[in-house]
Amino acid sequence: MDIHTNEDGAHGRYSVTVDGHEAEMTYSRTSPHLIIIDHTGVPDALRGKGVGQALAQHAVEAARAGGWKIMPLCPFMRAQMQRHPEWQDVANS
Repeated sequence: MDIHTNEDGAHGRYSVTVDGHEAEMTYSRTSPHLIIIDHTGVPDALRGKGVGQALAQHAVEAARAGGWKIMPLCPFMRAQMQRHPEWQDVANS
């Protein structure tokens, strides 16, 4: 999936379009070393296709590359972080 990143100041967004439908994950940057993921939106037409999972994986990879931590306020991202113990290196603890 071709996931795009858009940042405007302290606010950011990962987005992907699949089969004409757009899914997104939004975040706020609280410091150079921490982002808060606050929303994941996947249209019903894309549910069950791994789109949300791809956005979550992208966020984790971006955090690793950028050297920052993730605070998952979004229920979906929080659940994904709990399901993936291998992502704990980027969890804000």
